[in-house]
Formats: sequence, structure tokens, C-alpha cells
Amino acid sequence: MTVVKDAQRKVIIVTGASQGIGAGLVQAFRDRGYCVIANSRSIQPSDDPNILTVAGDISRPETAASIVEQGLGRFGRIDTLVNNAGIFISKPFTEYTDADFTSVVATNLAGFFHITQAVIAQMLEQGAGHVVNMAASIADHPNSKVPAVLASLTKGGLSAATKALALEYASRGIRVNAVSPSATNTSMHAVETQAASVTLQPLGRMAEISDVAGAVLYLESAPFVTGEILHVDGGQSAGQ
Repeated sequence: MTVVKDAQRKVIIVTGASQGIGAGLVQAFRDRGYCVIANSRSIQPSDDPNILTVAGDISRPETAASIVEQGLGRFGRIDTLVNNAGIFISKPFTEYTDADFTSVVATNLAGFFHITQAVIAQMLEQGAGHVVNMAASIADHPNSKVPAVLASLTKGGLSAATKALALEYASRGIRVNAVSPSATNTSMHAVETQAASVTLQPLGRMAEISDVAGAVLYLESAPFVTGEILHVDGGQSAGQ
């Protein structure tokens, strides 16, 4: 499938794009007229000529390289990257297995590192760009009722990397921000756990996909904002 490259149409990469927040982001940016490069392990081809799907494990450097190569081949540019792919496992610390550690670190950290490195290299050639990382409110505001050290280790690392990269590339036209949601109403959270999640939100409900997508859209349209960790957590980060 060939799409005419249009220097005026912006192009975004969304990882973890086949369901939940990722699928919501794909739709939100298509509604704004963006071309979308969508990645997940199991993503299927799209009938929309302005959506390029690239299946593959985002933790692997060859997947990152393929996303960038295919995206440039189809659309000619990359304006924004949303590092949405992530794994959340809540367990008491001593019950985490080696497999838990390996899978969470691979997706949450390696899945950020390889694609972001490749995309920023392209953005430097273009002279502009925007990266949005998906952090987690629980990483910097832990709760004894939801033990999640691997989230703190990895998503907390993304928050720190967001600020470091924002400063490193601010003078070269590249912004880096993060959205830090609390528990969001997706299939990741079983129905039987949702009532407990609601009690942790001062606003009295879980975040919806549209809440998180709206935060990403705000950051995308805020050219003087960089290095920001935007909490979308119903006030959870303010205290309880």
C-alpha cells in the first residue's frame, strides 16, 4: 500500500497500540488527522491507509529499527513517539519471579530505550519532535495496599529519563514529557479488582482511556512544555 507523503501531515508512533490506552491513542490522533505507526506484538493490518501497523516485540532493537524504517518509508517523517507499551505486575516484593523481572524490565525499559534512541536520531535530522513516555502514578506515590516494586523500578526510571532527555534535547527542538496515570479502566484490570482501585482515587472513579489520551493530546499541543510528568490519577498524587 502506498500513501502520498505530505510534509504538512504529522506522523506519530504509538507502541502497545493494539488495545486499551494504545488503541485509544491511535484513534485520538487519527481524529486529529495524524498518520499513525502502530506497534504491538499481535497487531493486525489496518484498512486505514493512514495507519501503518508493525508487529513485533518492542523490547527488541530490531523491532525498533523496523518501526522507524517502515514508518519513514510510508510517511517520510516522524513527529511524535508515545512509549505506551508496558507491563504491570502487582505482587509482594519477595514473590516476584525471575520471569516477572525479565518481562517487566524488557517491555518497560528496553521497550522505551531502543525505539526512543532510534526516533530521537531521526528527530535530530528533522530539527523537531516530541516524545511522550507512559509512567505510572504508583511509581512515585506508592501504596502499601498495592505492592508494585517493579513498577516503581521501571516506570520511576522512565520519569527520571523523561526529565534528563528533556534537558539534553531542549536546545535542539525536541520535547520530552510523560503522562503518569493511576489505574485505568482497561482489560489490564480485572473487573473484580476495580472496586478496590476506585477507593484509591480521590475523585472516586478509575481513569478512563479518554482521560489518558486527553493528557497526551494536551502535551502534544503545548509547545512550551517539556520535562513535565503529568499525573492523570484523580488526585492520588496529591495525597489521600
